[in-house]
Amino acid sequence: MMALVPTSNRNSNGDNPNAEKVCDILQEIRDEFRTIRTFVSKQPQKEPTTSVYHLEPPNIKQLAITDKTLSSPPLIDHISSGTLTEPSEKDLNLLFAPNKHYESTTLESRKSSANQTLKGSLIATNSGGIGSLVGRPLPTPASNFEYKKTFRLIIQNGSTKDQTEDFLQFRQFYCLMWGSIVTVLRILEKLMHDYAIPVAFINGEKVSELAQTIEFEHKPTLEELLSTLINRDEVEELIKKPGRRFFGSGGKERAAIAIQSFWRCFRDRRAYIRLRKRKWAAGVIALTWLTHVKLSKVRRQLKIIRNRQVDVFKTKQNELRRKWSSISTNRRVIVHIPSLGLSHRIRRKLNNLPVRENYQIGRLCDLDDSNVDIIYVSPMSINEEILQYYNKLMNLRSSIEQNTEQGSSSTVLNTSERFMIVVPEALHSFPMHNMCLATLLKYSPRALKRIKNLIKGRDAYIVTGVSHADDLYIAEYLDIPIFGCEPEVSYLYSTKSGSKRIFEASKVPVPFGEYDIYNQQHLLESLAQLIVEHLDVQRWLFKIDDDFDGLGIAYCDVVTYLPCYKNVLKEAARFGDKWSNRWAQEHSYAKILSELPDVLEQHTICVNKTEYNNWQDYLKVFLAQGGIVEAYPPSDSVTAITVCLSIEPDGHHTIICSGDHLHAESQFSCWGLSFPQSSVESHELNLYCAQIVEQCKQRDIYGYVDIDFVTFIDAKTDKQQIWVVDLSIGYSEHVSLSRVTRFVTTGHFDPQTHLFTTKVKQAKRLRNWQGSAPEYNTVERNRYAVWSSRLHHSNLSVLHYSVFFQMCRAHGVGFDIREQQGSVFTLLECDRHENIGMITIGDTLQNTLSNFAYNLNAINQEITTASMKGRSNFILAINDIENILGITQENASNGSTAMTTS
Repeated sequence: MMALVPTSNRNSNGDNPNAEKVCDILQEIRDEFRTIRTFVSKQPQKEPTTSVYHLEPPNIKQLAITDKTLSSPPLIDHISSGTLTEPSEKDLNLLFAPNKHYESTTLESRKSSANQTLKGSLIATNSGGIGSLVGRPLPTPASNFEYKKTFRLIIQNGSTKDQTEDFLQFRQFYCLMWGSIVTVLRILEKLMHDYAIPVAFINGEKVSELAQTIEFEHKPTLEELLSTLINRDEVEELIKKPGRRFFGSGGKERAAIAIQSFWRCFRDRRAYIRLRKRKWAAGVIALTWLTHVKLSKVRRQLKIIRNRQVDVFKTKQNELRRKWSSISTNRRVIVHIPSLGLSHRIRRKLNNLPVRENYQIGRLCDLDDSNVDIIYVSPMSINEEILQYYNKLMNLRSSIEQNTEQGSSSTVLNTSERFMIVVPEALHSFPMHNMCLATLLKYSPRALKRIKNLIKGRDAYIVTGVSHADDLYIAEYLDIPIFGCEPEVSYLYSTKSGSKRIFEASKVPVPFGEYDIYNQQHLLESLAQLIVEHLDVQRWLFKIDDDFDGLGIAYCDVVTYLPCYKNVLKEAARFGDKWSNRWAQEHSYAKILSELPDVLEQHTICVNKTEYNNWQDYLKVFLAQGGIVEAYPPSDSVTAITVCLSIEPDGHHTIICSGDHLHAESQFSCWGLSFPQSSVESHELNLYCAQIVEQCKQRDIYGYVDIDFVTFIDAKTDKQQIWVVDLSIGYSEHVSLSRVTRFVTTGHFDPQTHLFTTKVKQAKRLRNWQGSAPEYNTVERNRYAVWSSRLHHSNLSVLHYSVFFQMCRAHGVGFDIREQQGSVFTLLECDRHENIGMITIGDTLQNTLSNFAYNLNAINQEITTASMKGRSNFILAINDIENILGITQENASNGSTAMTTS
């Protein structure tokens, strides 16, 4: 109901014909308000359910008009059951009293607003009567409050002081949003009651601001509630004090509830975590099982494929064995794959694996047989410069044959057309895996298809390097046999322990030692026993089974550092001939065994220091992979020899070359060879080789085999002693360089005498009266060669090959076709040029060694400056060659002295 004020509408005479009717209407309105006031005053004292809005009636007296029934706002979880006191009956009577304080205050405070409301609230018609009543909405109460101030509310012991003057004014000022304000105050009361706050002073304006957010069902946070407090610091300090919320009334019950809640939370969380772990474990088990099942299926399939490939390999091998006599004498294609199928553990440590594989690029020189066509699978990219060089090298053969009147014109003209270099497209697809060439070719379908098209309808076979399982896949795809043995057999007998089994069966002299060692106790016991039995051996070697190129070797001069060694010598001298009995050695054996661990820990030296920093690192790999212990020759002068053989499918074997080792970085790694060997008698080497070959054939080992020997002068007998120390199955770099040597000289290696001879034109001596052109005779001359594929100098990368060859010509480094002497290079890489191979051929071993050293020195001086020395192995090789030259000169002088004496 709205308060209406009549607007007088008088005529010019001052009479109002409807005055009586207006008075009657006003009287009726007054009666109604009296009735309402009487009804309100008689209501019982209880919580009011109405909101009181203070309006101004026409007679300028305050009326209490019920506008609407209040519904309690939704309570938030932590609102207390306490209520705020709303206007009581006394307040309602005060509101209706005409001459009280609130009437005058309200009238004064809302003077302008009431005047604006009364003006035009009742509109009369032009006829002078009340045509209609138009009600307009009233403005918000106290919207123009002229003395607006900060309301200071008080909550004491969890209850709001609702009879203070500030509270009453606050309630009057915000009567239109009182429901939301009550909600906020109840929340604050609940907060103060729970935390036993004695007194809190509330900022009414901030409460009203927070109440506006409550209207949008926003749950106020603690920070928002605290922001309404005037004494926030004191209240916040009490609230944040641990356990404060249990100080108030009902604190024990709340504490019990909290304890029970925390316990239930802990119990349920623990149960949930246990359930989650079990669910996770079940998922892991299920996933692992599925993975295991799938991997098992893949393994079975791979095993079936491997078995099929092995069956195909054996079938092709038998076919090759039957047809070898005809294949080896007719036109054929040899597919050369210079792959190093080493174990993954070794390959991942080799930074220059493609360069090592390309050491065998001399395989191209198999073209010295006119019936052979070559397909060379290159492990590195080949540019036009390298291809042009090898074309010239192939054509060099024709010039030499014409000079020596050998060969036919057909073979002379088509040499460079009979080889093809194929580069797999997957060469750079797996840069981080360090795969061998066979694996890269397996994943190069275009290269495989090209090779298959090139050999289609022709007799062909594959020559690999170190065998790998992927060789079988390539052979099956190309449908051709492999000139070699099964990869598993090759791997087994190429290990140090595997080769020892062959040597034992062959009954050839081997170093004292023990093999198949896989635990530390076995290592120490066997080494202690070896020391006791061979007191003259100063140094003992440790070799990891599957390592390559001497990288898995360690040595220890045990006798030098063994504290009890002198006492053991005295014991051996005391027992004399009985020292060979175990009972005589028992005490010394126990003493050595107790001292060995400390000696090995402190004094063992690893050859590959980058991989093995100390004895423990080496021992861990040694025991994991297996290894051998063997004696180092008890001599100051030891010469290593390599003999390269070919075991053909029909059982015949041929010695391809033999040579003495040259060393650079390590005395246990072969850097190069001086060919042919001149350290021991050839028939003795041939005998040992024949015995080893027989055992190889019994184990189905065919193809190319390298056998390593060492020779020295035995101090006891003063005689030359030979030991067989290693066996390598596969095509080696020495075989390829020997092919190059034979190719450029048209020479012949005699496997019986180990001599290399070439046919050279020699001019006949003419008498003075003979003025015709000189005549030439063809004579055989001995030739020696020194070669290495491992020349490395970082400064070579700054030179183009054309500049390099010009530099060599300036220093007289080249090859004489007529004399068949000089130097030939093998180019290995087209990108960095840091590695290169060189073969030097001469008429004597001393001259050849000297020329090789001169070439290295000349190249080193040209490409090295004071500011750019680079990394190189040239100087190390030169030093080793100079030592060899000193020994050969000493041997030559001793030989001449002996002849003179005789």
